[in-house]
Amino acid sequence: MNDEKSLHNAIYEGVALSPYDPKWPSMFEVERSRLFSLFPDQFAAIEHFGSTAVPGLSAKPIIDILAGVESMSQADSLIKPLCRSKFTTSAEFNATLQDRRWLMRWADGHRTHHLHLVVHGGSQWQRRLAFRDALRSNEELAKRYEQLKKRLVAEFSSNREAYTEAKAEFVREVLECNEHNQSL
Repeated sequence: MNDEKSLHNAIYEGVALSPYDPKWPSMFEVERSRLFSLFPDQFAAIEHFGSTAVPGLSAKPIIDILAGVESMSQADSLIKPLCRSKFTTSAEFNATLQDRRWLMRWADGHRTHHLHLVVHGGSQWQRRLAFRDALRSNEELAKRYEQLKKRLVAEFSSNREAYTEAKAEFVREVLECNEHNQSL
């Protein structure tokens, strides 16, 4: 498959969940090391988040990476160098985002990594890690999230944006309960 067709397939890839793969954390570590090596002193921290970062949880088999930068202008300055280092992005999609930038890696017509550039310590940084940590620390909550995702995949298997939007209420409720030290 040529690169252009493979990229097209990755961009328009449907939504599907895979059982938890114990290789996901090491896939994150490899990419984390690569990013720190290629861009020394550019990231305050790099974290694994999303469902692939929660042991035992089914997930889209895409490693979600949260990279903390000083400012969104720094994030913007990293887009071209990141694209030269095996990532791709959508300028149109990023133009719709105020507090993060999004890139992806792909291989053989499938997404392999999503990279989210956010202000280190900012609200996006805190919210995404708080949700990951809530799922990691509460197996029942993680199972409820997994059941929701399975229902949504059945409904939105060909619409990634709708799938993501449909999970937003659950995420919001978890974060609100977390903020108030309550359980959901």
